Amino acid sequence: MSVEAKIRNYILENYLFSDDQALLNSKDSFLEKGILDSTGILEVIYFLEEDFKIKIDDEEMIPENLDSVNNIVNFIEHKSA
Repeated sequence: MSVEAKIRNYILENYLFSDDQALLNSKDSFLEKGILDSTGILEVIYFLEEDFKIKIDDEEMIPENLDSVNNIVNFIEHKSA
């Protein structure tokens, strides 16, 4: 399963309570669309650290890294490089 698919499925199952891929555009801002709040972001960070075996530093916890599927995919690819 691709990085994008893992992240999309996690968000859909845990926050949108669906497996309907049409409910989530990879460019959608989680905060602007009301998909995640600050607690949800922390849960996503825990998921990313566990599932992708990365460490997310405090200064990396910014919307540019974590506020959409696309942003997270780019961030993980950068961290894994």
